[in-house]
Amino acid sequence: MTQLGKFEKYLIEEFFDDYRAGAMSQHTFTRRVAFITGSMAAAAGAMALVGCTPQELPRSTDPMPSPSSPSPGGGTASAGAVPGAKSPLSVPEGAAGLVTATVRFPSGGTDISAYLARPEGDEAGPAVLVCHENRGLTPHIQDVARRFAKAGYAALALDLLSREGGTASLDRDAVPGALTKAGASRHVADFSAAFDYLNAQPYVDSGRIAMTGYCFGGGITWQAATELTGLKATSAFYGPAPDLDKLSAIRPAVLGVYAELDDRITGALPAFRDALAATDVRHELKVYPGVDHAFHNDTGERYNEAQATAAWNDTLAWFGKYV
Repeated sequence: MTQLGKFEKYLIEEFFDDYRAGAMSQHTFTRRVAFITGSMAAAAGAMALVGCTPQELPRSTDPMPSPSSPSPGGGTASAGAVPGAKSPLSVPEGAAGLVTATVRFPSGGTDISAYLARPEGDEAGPAVLVCHENRGLTPHIQDVARRFAKAGYAALALDLLSREGGTASLDRDAVPGALTKAGASRHVADFSAAFDYLNAQPYVDSGRIAMTGYCFGGGITWQAATELTGLKATSAFYGPAPDLDKLSAIRPAVLGVYAELDDRITGALPAFRDALAATDVRHELKVYPGVDHAFHNDTGERYNEAQATAAWNDTLAWFGKYV
């Protein structure tokens, strides 16, 4: 899989784990890999490298999947509870004391759509940029933004597929491929523009901006930490680390959230920890016991209330110290 980039490899391995665990059908796994790699022949090669048997591989002559219905669960959350939410931290749309809206700001010659949640009133306070998972901007991520708003932050959750028409307009299986095709550099540039947008708002205390992200979004958060020097702090949830030679460029205080059972990501921590220790970067890499990848997402099967709440509180404490 050497021909694939870091994020393509990361997502294909993640989907393979889900497929092997029975959380994803072979049909869905094949569709997602095909959208990521761009051809059935490339999909077969990638699937073979992650451990699929010859009987599980598509034929190179099989037709590429056609995009079908839009992704369910995308778009702006409706009023009330978030579908599937299990966390006691969940904050419904329309909660008292909060203001929410869809906003747009320019980036790279186009407008980016984002979900904004903030405390009511005109008093300036801290802010946080939120990067979604490989599913795109979903009601769960909008819920996370409202949780930050309830904690006193102006939270801005970008739809990184705004140029493609927005998460809600796409086939669910095509979303990860669209995100990887766009490339990490485009995503980081959009967050740079989002930083400038937030920093210009009267309800944001100038310069007091953090960033967080989950899974794919955790990887983008790590990339942003090496480039967006104005960030005060970041909290990256189980995403791929940046290239080690970029670590010395990090200026925010960085928190890494990892799952003990997530060997694919957590197994690389020793080298990452040693590389960070050789820099002046303020950092903490924390492994949460007994949980697997995506344990923070309370709409998923791997959600663990105790450790998700602990990671949430640790993130708030980290931001409280450095933002």
